[in-house]
Amino acid sequence: MTCALALSALVALAPGFALAAAPGDVTVAVTLKDHKFSPAAFSIPAGVKVRIDLTNLDAATEEFDSHDLRVEQLVTPHGHASFSIGPLKAGSYAFMGEFHPATAQGRVTVAEAR
Repeated sequence: MTCALALSALVALAPGFALAAAPGDVTVAVTLKDHKFSPAAFSIPAGVKVRIDLTNLDAATEEFDSHDLRVEQLVTPHGHASFSIGPLKAGSYAFMGEFHPATAQGRVTVAEAR
């Protein structure tokens, strides 16, 4: 199985994924509602740059924050933000909402392609 075919198979089986226009591009749609991320956990393939499309349905500003991912991204009330993570090595990476860390918690699991 080619790398692009394996990536397509992995993405097709994982909830929250949408293939972007170019082969190998991965986009994950994340929603923030009631100060919680949905999905709060998702998997992506190792070695691939991934776009996060974050929609904030809350009436408060939030910051997608992750020391593990080296990302800090503000999203305004009822707003939208897009940013990239990776390419990453296999492992587990935590993220949180900087302004509501008690409830806005999440994790990205990065898996080697088979």
